[in-house]
Amino acid sequence: MAGSLYVVGVTAWGAVHAVQPEEGETVVISGAAGGVGSLAVQLARRTGATVVGLASESNHRWLKSHDVIPVAYGDGVADRIRAAAPSGVDAFIDTFGDGYVELALALGVATDRIDTIADFAAAEKYGVKTDGGVAAGPGAKVLAELAGLIADGHLEVPIANVYPLAQVREAYTELERRHTHGKIVLRP
Repeated sequence: MAGSLYVVGVTAWGAVHAVQPEEGETVVISGAAGGVGSLAVQLARRTGATVVGLASESNHRWLKSHDVIPVAYGDGVADRIRAAAPSGVDAFIDTFGDGYVELALALGVATDRIDTIADFAAAEKYGVKTDGGVAAGPGAKVLAELAGLIADGHLEVPIANVYPLAQVREAYTELERRHTHGKIVLRP
């Protein structure tokens, strides 16, 4: 399971650092209960920012337990975000794609405070960031920081499911549903 931390952890760390949320600001994170999103919401909360997490209703309880304001995605999401963040949105992290860069712009978020790890066409079109993964910097340093947060009980790594490598097809089928809470892990 520890092996699953590297990619999602470094990606979440890079995305949060790209938008640099600060205390008193509001950041919205799409896919807030997924593998990357579940870590990004926790890392963003550690900055003191208010975090609005876009996720299905089934994940709202978990988000609330991590001091994240849950908002359901789908039709009317912009209005629900505005209601959850009446003072406006300062930063936006998109871990899902599917129009969230455009949504962030419609909410008035500056392009240098928007990061997507999923919609590279929109990033190129609008000039928003695509930080995460390799762009996060030295992986070993970031991984050590994340491991320390986990060891100290300050970061939870939700695991949606564990599959033996022989069931990789089933793992991808679950991943394609795009409604997992946490990371899907393949075990060799």
